[in-house]
Order: sequence, then structure tokens, then C-alpha cells
Amino acid sequence: MLLAMKIVAKNKRATFDYEILETVEAGIMLTGPEVKSCRMGQISLLGSYISFFGGKPILKQAKISPYKYAGPMPDYDPGHDRELLLRKNQAAKLEAAQSEKGISIIPLEVSAGKFIKVMIGIGKGRKRFDKRQKIKERDVGRKMREGREV
Repeated sequence: MLLAMKIVAKNKRATFDYEILETVEAGIMLTGPEVKSCRMGQISLLGSYISFFGGKPILKQAKISPYKYAGPMPDYDPGHDRELLLRKNQAAKLEAAQSEKGISIIPLEVSAGKFIKVMIGIGKGRKRFDKRQKIKERDVGRKMREGREV
């Protein structure tokens, strides 16, 4: 029986700030209480990014709140670095992409099913006028759907 993957966190700001060129799905190394907390939706990707250390992808600044039903965890840091699980060729491809100028590797969403997965995007940063253009296109589309004149 296949379990449906439920999206528990989205990085909406990433799709606004970056033009996503390609996406990759990766696993994430978590402790037991962190997994339970993720399944409850207690994760935030705001301001998080992916960097490489020794050829391994590391998720930085993603905050996972402590699981409230776990025992006391006095030294738990919600924003500590977490290792991502990728194939060697995928990790090498992402690391090569990150070395290009203007390209960033950012987490887009976290989904939970049998495993916790992170959707990673290779993004090119948008300029301010690109962002304004995107807002304008969104408003025009909304007005067209409502049947109002543009």
C-alpha cells in the first residue's frame, strides 16, 4: 500500500525571489522527535538554503519545532544543520550548479509520507523589476478570471 505524500511546509518566498530552473527530491536525516514534529507541520523553510560541506548537501536554517509530546530536550536547537540524502551524481550536479554565478540551491517544500522528503530547486535570482512584472501578471490573470476589464 502506498502512502500519499502530504505537503507539510512550502517556501512560498523562494518561488517569488527565484526563477526555478530544475527540481530534485531528496531525503533528510532527522531524529525521531523531529520526524513526528515534521508530520505535524511544525517545520519552517523561511530563510533556509542548501550548502555543500565535503561534497555532502546540508540544509541550513530550516527550523523544526521540538515535538511537544517528547520528553525534555534541553540542548535541542531547532535550526541546526541537517544532512540531505541524495545520490552522488545528483549531489555533484547540484554542487556544480551552485558554483555558477547567480545560481542558488533552495528548499521549496517538505512532504511527509512514509519518509520525509525535501523538494530542492535550482534557482536563478530575480531582479526587482522581474518581481514587479510577476505581480502585475498575477493581478491581470486574477482580473481576467473574475471577468473584469484590465
